Amino acid sequence: MSTNPPNAVQASVSRRRFVQAAGGVAAMSAAGLAALAMAQGDQVGDQPGAAGQGAPGASLIQPGDVILFQGDSITDAGRKRDNNEANSQPALGNGYAWLAASQMLVNHASADLTIYNRGVSGNKVYQLDERWDADCIKLKPNVVSILIGVNDIWHKLNGNYDGTLEKYETDYRALLARTKQELPDVRLVVCEPFVLRCGAVTEKWFPEFDGYCAAARKVAEEAGAAFVPFQSMFDGAAKIAPPERWAKDGVHPSADGAALMAHEWLRTVKA
Repeated sequence: MSTNPPNAVQASVSRRRFVQAAGGVAAMSAAGLAALAMAQGDQVGDQPGAAGQGAPGASLIQPGDVILFQGDSITDAGRKRDNNEANSQPALGNGYAWLAASQMLVNHASADLTIYNRGVSGNKVYQLDERWDADCIKLKPNVVSILIGVNDIWHKLNGNYDGTLEKYETDYRALLARTKQELPDVRLVVCEPFVLRCGAVTEKWFPEFDGYCAAARKVAEEAGAAFVPFQSMFDGAAKIAPPERWAKDGVHPSADGAALMAHEWLRTVKA
């Protein structure tokens, strides 16, 4: 009979599951990460104001934290929405949230982290707000990471939404304020929305889309949130390999793209 305490056994099982599940994606993504890091000195995304909370050099992630990833399909990444478990690969999906979570859970197994993904494909900011009580506040997260914005412009361009850049910024600011009011000690992470110039992304997206990136940075600074510069990161990545390598349709990241995102997210929060 094992003498390990139950939580130690569970942590060991979780580590094995993540290592086994992550192996395929890690193998596909290693070349892309290595090429980008070598070519740019691992400086992609090192922009002023990248980390807005905590002391310089301090990690936003602390032992015992509950961490929540929120957003649209890029965060959703095929997660099993009927699986509400924390630290579960099916519940975390197949994208950057899973890759970032797996690294934290494997490398810091003794930290007793609890990690959720509640991204929902197709969401815009106002739809996050509509489900915020159930999918954020009730989970009582210590860290909330949000990536939202591409649908706010994409659905508008497709004629399926009449929102504006001003609405995006106003709604986002209100969502962050609500979160801080209901969770006074929460640490916020705002991720820059991004696109690559390929697939569905044509010149008609610009320069309006640049405004969404600027608005995300602005509300992050106002809220004292850490800011993950994904657009800056992918701009650098597109200089190393064609944009299709990172996101074939210009919006949804490939395995390599998701790996870069996880890497940049972890760098920003210093996890």
